[in-house]
Amino acid sequence: MKGDPTSYFPSIEKKYGRPIQEWQDLIRSAELTKHMELVNWLKSEHGLGHGHAFALVAHTLANPI
Repeated sequence: MKGDPTSYFPSIEKKYGRPIQEWQDLIRSAELTKHMELVNWLKSEHGLGHGHAFALVAHTLANPI
C-alpha cells in the first residue's frame, strides 16, 4: 500500500458507518494477530473491502496502545 493508511479513514467511516476507533478496538480484541489473518477476517466477517481492511489493520498494528 502506498501512502498513509489514514487517508482511507474518511471513506471507511462513510461507507461502513462506524468510527475508526471502533474498528481499531475490534481489531485489537480479535484473537487473530497476523496482518493478513486480520485483513481476511474483516473482509469475511464484517464485509470490508480489501483496501479498507488492509489500511485499518496496517495502521492499528503499527500504532499499538
